[in-house]
Amino acid sequence: MATGEPLIVLDKVNKWFGPLHVLDDVSLSVGKGEVVVVIGPSGSGKSTLCRTINRLEPINHGTITFDGRPLPAEGRALAKLRSEVGMVFQSFNLFAHKTILENVTLGPVKVRKEKPAAARERGLALLDRVGIANQADKYPAQLSGGQQQRAAIARALAMQPKAMLFDEPTSALDPEMVGEVLDVMTSLASEGMTMVVVTHEMGFARHAANRVIFMADGQLVEDAPPTEFFANPRSERARDFLSKILTH
Repeated sequence: MATGEPLIVLDKVNKWFGPLHVLDDVSLSVGKGEVVVVIGPSGSGKSTLCRTINRLEPINHGTITFDGRPLPAEGRALAKLRSEVGMVFQSFNLFAHKTILENVTLGPVKVRKEKPAAARERGLALLDRVGIANQADKYPAQLSGGQQQRAAIARALAMQPKAMLFDEPTSALDPEMVGEVLDVMTSLASEGMTMVVVTHEMGFARHAANRVIFMADGQLVEDAPPTEFFANPRSERARDFLSKILTH
């Protein structure tokens, strides 16, 4: 469960894409072990917010600190930061010409200089944890979308990250595969992994989040525990958003 210690802190973060103000004075603190789910309409800045935390998107103004240190701009320090922040995207981004196990062990061996045998052993344990140990020697194309996304989660976990970022991890999946990925994420959350999750899955937000962040037009409009947010959203924007998605 969350401790008082913040792991990720955004302070007055601003980001423009040309004339478009995608992040507008965003301040957010995520404690160690906390699960924060970010929801909101398309184009509200959710994915950009997620991608600034490991500097996949540089920011124009403001500060972001991770584990007490400002995000490094480039070079070795940035590579180290990226190894401490696991990222799972909408698309699975697995290497097509490598087996699932090779995908999972590549980072630990290359970046963390782990011995291949040790990386392999931990890789197999992680594939077991996400329920696809029997697929270790297959190639990504031989797996379903849900299995590929679970492999991508195992690959991120193989780096032993301090936090995990999920950017709409289920939106490219067929509906019957969504549950198997959310189950893995829910178990990670219950084990105390610090997580920032951009998702349209309201069930996950209700059950697994410590806090729900609602974004609109590049701003953090609401920040509340899920029970409070879903029962009684304070802003017109959030009420409007929920009425559109929860009635179907």
